[in-house]
Amino acid sequence: MNKMHALSAALLAAFSGTVLAGGFQSMEQNASGLGTGYAGSAAVADNASTIFYNPAGMTRLPARQVSLGLVGALHNYEFNNEGSIGTGGDGGDAGEWRALPNAYLSWALSPEWVVGLGISSPFSLHTDYDDNWLGRFQSVEAEVRTLNVNPSVAYKLSEKVSLGLGLNYQKIKVDTALNNGVGALVRTSTDDSAWGWNAGVLFTLSPAMRIGVAYRSAIKYDLDEPVNLTGSPAAVASRNLDLPGTFTLSVWQQVSDRWEAMGDLSYTHWKVNDDFERDSWRFAWGAAYKYNETWKSRFGISYDRSPLRDGERNAQLPDGHRIGFSIGGQYKPSQNSALDFGYTYQWMKNTRIDQAQAAVPVTRLKGEYDAGGHLLGVQYTQSF
Repeated sequence: MNKMHALSAALLAAFSGTVLAGGFQSMEQNASGLGTGYAGSAAVADNASTIFYNPAGMTRLPARQVSLGLVGALHNYEFNNEGSIGTGGDGGDAGEWRALPNAYLSWALSPEWVVGLGISSPFSLHTDYDDNWLGRFQSVEAEVRTLNVNPSVAYKLSEKVSLGLGLNYQKIKVDTALNNGVGALVRTSTDDSAWGWNAGVLFTLSPAMRIGVAYRSAIKYDLDEPVNLTGSPAAVASRNLDLPGTFTLSVWQQVSDRWEAMGDLSYTHWKVNDDFERDSWRFAWGAAYKYNETWKSRFGISYDRSPLRDGERNAQLPDGHRIGFSIGGQYKPSQNSALDFGYTYQWMKNTRIDQAQAAVPVTRLKGEYDAGGHLLGVQYTQSF
């Protein structure tokens, strides 16, 4: 293993997690937006993490800024049997705590030009069942980890319009495990890297209102080994894995001296991947209240529509619609530093699964998932 491969593997292990937001997309690429449910993500531009959400927002930042964050996630997936055919238990809780860190740097070269670098993990998944559960022929474990390195540039076209563009070098690793139907656990591990891009425009309509428009491109992988993400040994494994692009429209408004309001609408084109038959939408609304120059509180609500229907769901990804209830705040010990923190509870609609096993006709996984999630994050930002 050469030094570059070893470094990328180490970073990939660090920048991985299980946060789910429509399929296995991760919205949680900073902790500062967690308290508002990431409402206004492409318009707020209050720290260097705007590199991920809308690189044009870098033109609003101080000359040099570093932002480091960590989101911890606990998702619960508990299967309730309702007429499955086969032997074994319910699999236990398929979720567990994971960490999702991020790091960003922005640097102004002139009053008009700003460059930046972000490191994040835009897609992640991890479900892990007991080895002898009812659905072991569909899935025992599935894990998707990504590391995204995002150099960016922003240009201030005028006092009202800023443009941003970024390149994304993204590395993915996919691990799956299931029973092959004759009692053996079959594990598959594969990885690849690919390039994508992101771009955005920030409109400052007035000192009290901003609108952000951003797009992150789809990324196409050619894995070094075929992988099966359908949860069926009879399915044809493929080397091709397509991850979707996302369009975001955001608004931020200063309602009064103390109140801010913000909203978000995003659309993710999951149908670029053959395993998904519809795209997903996400809506979020949030607000912030400034007590004084040191303290600010935040709250928000979000709705995320899953790209999976009941008839398409599998044990590797028991994804469902979710509503997020968020609270958070900000503490500024000085004019040049800030500590952001937030918490979100994700209520998930119970999802149904009816997954027959073609390779082993006597088995069938049928039932309902009880699911929910907790997200807790902290972010430190320092300007120079």
